[in-house]
Amino acid sequence: MAAVAGPVRGLHYLCRVLFFFWQFCILLGDGELKSGILKDPGPLSTFTVAARAADTSTEIPPYVMKCPSNGLCSRLPADCVDCATNFSCVYGKPVTFDCTVKPSVTCVDQDFKSQRNFIINMTCRFCWQLPETDYECSNSTSCMTVSCPRQRYLANCTVWDHIHCLGNRTFPKMLYCNWTGGYKWSTALALSITLGGFGADRFYLGQWREGLGKLFSFGGLGIWTLIDVLLIGVGYVGPADGSLYI
Repeated sequence: MAAVAGPVRGLHYLCRVLFFFWQFCILLGDGELKSGILKDPGPLSTFTVAARAADTSTEIPPYVMKCPSNGLCSRLPADCVDCATNFSCVYGKPVTFDCTVKPSVTCVDQDFKSQRNFIINMTCRFCWQLPETDYECSNSTSCMTVSCPRQRYLANCTVWDHIHCLGNRTFPKMLYCNWTGGYKWSTALALSITLGGFGADRFYLGQWREGLGKLFSFGGLGIWTLIDVLLIGVGYVGPADGSLYI
C-alpha cells in the first residue's frame, strides 16, 4: 500500500501545479484583452464621428447656386421656393400663391427683413401661354425664312428665372424661322437702284445665276432692274440662304 500511495501523491501534486499554471495563463490573457479594448476603440470612434460631422456641414443643395443671397423673396427663381400652386384659378385673372423659401436660401422683404414665408402675385396662366418676352427659345439655322408659306421649326423654350407660371417651365413650341445670315435690306436696295443693271444686287444676295443673267442682258434691258427694285423693296426677294434681312 505504501508503494502505491507514493506515485498517487506525486500525481496529485503534478495536477495541482498544472492547474495553477492554467489559471495563471487565463488571467494573463484576459488582462491583455481588456487593455486592448480600452486603448483601441477610443480614437476610432472619435475619428468616425468627426468625419460624419464634417460631411454634414459641407453639404450644399444644388439649387442654392441659382439663388441670390439676401435678395427680395418675391424675385427669387422658381427653383428656390416651394409654392402651394392652385391650378383651379381662372385663366387671365390675378392670383396669389403662398410660398416658402427652401432650406439654405436667405432672402428679405421690402423692409430688408429676413423672411421665410411670403406671397407671390401673378397672372393665372401656364408657362407656354406667357408672352415671348418672358421666355427664351432655341434658334434654328436650317429652315428657310424667305418662303411661301413661311416655314416654322420646333424650338425648346425655357421661362426666365424670375417669372412664375403654372406647369412645366421648359416646353416645346412651333416658331417661325427667324435666323439671319448678316445681309442688310438697305444695302441690297441701294445696289438694286444704282447697280441693278449689272446684277450687283443679285450677286450681293448670293443669287449668282440671276446676277449673271442680269449682267449679260443689261438688266433685262432695264425691265428686270425695275422689277428687282420693287421686289427687294417689299422684301419679297431675300438672301439665297433663306435667312432674314437685318
